[in-house]
Amino acid sequence: MTENFRPTVLRNQAYEALRGKWTPAVVTSLVFCILLGVAVSLSRVNALLYLIAYLGGASIVAIGMLYACWDLFTKGTLPEAGALFAPFKQYARTVGAVLLVFVYTLLWTLLLVIPGIIKAYSYSMTFYILRENPEMTAGDAITASQKMMDGHKMDLFLLSLSFIGWAILASITFGIGYLWLIPYIYTAYAAFYETLKKETSVTPATSVSAE
Repeated sequence: MTENFRPTVLRNQAYEALRGKWTPAVVTSLVFCILLGVAVSLSRVNALLYLIAYLGGASIVAIGMLYACWDLFTKGTLPEAGALFAPFKQYARTVGAVLLVFVYTLLWTLLLVIPGIIKAYSYSMTFYILRENPEMTAGDAITASQKMMDGHKMDLFLLSLSFIGWAILASITFGIGYLWLIPYIYTAYAAFYETLKKETSVTPATSVSAE
């Protein structure tokens, strides 16, 4: 692990990006949690209905949250609840990527849980790449993500692991703390992606052309 990928470094970058922007970030996070909660509540009605609602709706909103925090980190843009729905503008392409990532991860998980987790980290940059390269197909973005994450899956795992303490504290507050934790995590992931682009010699374009 290089210094730039250390969880403390990435978290500090995320915190600095959020400085002075916590209020709109928390409001956006609240809307995100409400929409996600609606999808989860459907699981009590019907498991298939929940799966459809999650893959076709809630997961798209989650990508919108991802993009809102990415824009905050790279452009200093204030998060807005409306940004959660931005991925719906390219709905078919986004849903296609969601379904592919879901199916690939599920198939690996059916073999063994650990390979499924590893693959989930391999695919984790897919939606950043998809947005940054509008000409790419979902399959190309997944391929590019795997190549970019080669040798960096542990870096992202350690970053995710570093938030466990914060997650415990958020749980103690009956979940209210997650309104702050979610944008903090997503902004740290944005910092990870931007660092990954700088540190790796593999770019989305070269990843696809190398196939």
